[in-house]
Amino acid sequence: MANRILIVDDAAFMRMMIRDILSKNGFEVVGEAQDGSQAIEKFKELRPDLITMDITMPEMDGIAALKEIKKVDANAKVIMCSAMGQQAMVIDAIQAGAKDFIVKPFQADRVIEAISKTLGV
Repeated sequence: MANRILIVDDAAFMRMMIRDILSKNGFEVVGEAQDGSQAIEKFKELRPDLITMDITMPEMDGIAALKEIKKVDANAKVIMCSAMGQQAMVIDAIQAGAKDFIVKPFQADRVIEAISKTLGV
């Protein structure tokens, strides 16, 4: 069975880029969310194997959402996505329980490497 992934990003084109990379590499995108609060709801509903989570979003940012998701499931696997120059936020995310991070603009091989490593596939 394909690994089920939830994509969280406030930019539709970023979600589309990740969905495209994942689909071409045999992963199943089970849902998308455009902010942290949606991400939490979708996580509870879909129980994906992994979440790609943008850090900077309206409503609730990715780090706050990560912390809430970890309360729901301590074993949740989350990979943070950030633009260049957000190292402090990335460190916060790792401390909050993120498994890895990928930098925008996305490079397909790095996205697949991070996801494969996190899922152990």
